[in-house]
Amino acid sequence: MRLEQRQGLRLTQQLVMTPQLQQAIKLLQLSRLELEQTLQEELLQNPMLEEAQELTPVEELPGELAITGVEAPPPESAPESNRTEEVKGDEGRNEVDWEGWLDKFQDQPPTPAGREAPNGDLPTVQETLTREQSLHEHLEEQLRLDDLTDEEQRAGLELIGNLDDDGYLPADEEGGDPLFRVAREAGVPARVAERVLKRIQHYDPPGCGARDLRECLILQARQWISRAHGDPSEADGDLVLAILTDHMRLLETRNYPQIARELKSPLEAVLEAVAAIARLEPRPGRHFGHAEPQYITPDVHILKVGAGYVVQANDDGLSKLRISDAYLRTMKGGDKTGREYVQERLRSAVWLIRSLHQRQRTIVKVTESIVKFQRDFLDKGLQYMRPLILRDVADDIGMHESTVSRVTSNKYVHTPQGTFELKYFFSGAIARDTGEDMVSEAVKAKLKALVADEPAKHPHSDQKLAEMLADQGIQIARRTVAKYREAIGILPSAQRKRYE
Repeated sequence: MRLEQRQGLRLTQQLVMTPQLQQAIKLLQLSRLELEQTLQEELLQNPMLEEAQELTPVEELPGELAITGVEAPPPESAPESNRTEEVKGDEGRNEVDWEGWLDKFQDQPPTPAGREAPNGDLPTVQETLTREQSLHEHLEEQLRLDDLTDEEQRAGLELIGNLDDDGYLPADEEGGDPLFRVAREAGVPARVAERVLKRIQHYDPPGCGARDLRECLILQARQWISRAHGDPSEADGDLVLAILTDHMRLLETRNYPQIARELKSPLEAVLEAVAAIARLEPRPGRHFGHAEPQYITPDVHILKVGAGYVVQANDDGLSKLRISDAYLRTMKGGDKTGREYVQERLRSAVWLIRSLHQRQRTIVKVTESIVKFQRDFLDKGLQYMRPLILRDVADDIGMHESTVSRVTSNKYVHTPQGTFELKYFFSGAIARDTGEDMVSEAVKAKLKALVADEPAKHPHSDQKLAEMLADQGIQIARRTVAKYREAIGILPSAQRKRYE
């Protein structure tokens, strides 16, 4: 066999992911917050980009001729209203009447934090920069004011540091008493840690430092029983403590008649005690140190206009990018190295702006297709949502299924029925006897309606709910009913029983 080298030509097709295409795909799958952060980074890195009041239309972007070095037409002069006027001399229109401003400021009452002053001035930094106190900080303040020794102070700080966000003292990894772990870490005897824990359990809010729900409720019950202003109306304090101490399991299953028989008390008295227990706080640390709420800004709006719907992209809050005129003018002069740098930055800026326009058009196009499939949902509500998969929308708009998946990830739409993630409209089908499929979200809505209309003393079991759904043509198993019930936060039938 003879080996030799030869030259030949072969024509093949190969998909190449250019940096520009990779950037467009990256922008398409970013959420609104991530997109804003990316635009701010590009504004810092690329001198050819600057913020404007309006987005630069694609038609006004420099073409390939301008990018390759042909002189672009000189930019129009800025309107007179946008030009910065210089004030010469010591007197000018920008001079502030400080005496008049101080007189007006002294005559006005102090402005509450978060509100604008009557004269149009914004609140001061001290009025706006606030931080909610955490549970641990609140307890540490009371600990420092308490009359404790240095050893007890050290044990108290260790105990407070081991509390979770709800105010409980969790057990150690082996499930043992956490007091021994805290005492070992603080370097104090266990009896000192236990003594300090009892002091902390009397701090505000009541119930902190408990090791389980039962102890937490008992601590709170003892405190409001001992205080006249916190005594539950018409409830017997001894009966409340007896229920929490010895009949917690019956209380969890709402077996109130059995509690009345074992305690030999009237059912009405037991119900009054249960009502008082219901007013206790199972999570004492709930009202401290809340995380900052994350508000959702929809990427697109679906507006009802007449008998139809209009899809409109939401550009409010996004950075408006345009090409800097000052750097465009440098392309006409300067050395070769400077012109090459400007041309390179200009290509990157133009591609970024065009990718942003393409991103917005793609989101609108996908949303318009969703409107076409989910018209009944927009008109009538959740129970009329149709089954929909990504391939249905991809085939409708002529795009790849992966592109539709990127568009609908972490994007939100505001509709007449509320604000939803675009992924919310894609759900599998559940067969019905009538031949018309139904989505799982519509089944959950029907399940919630059935539970809302059930008798208070005899709530429906999961099997009964499955039979009632079957009567409506929805064939699902009892296990599926239990899964949907837990997903929408509905308790089991034993815990939904109410004595009115």
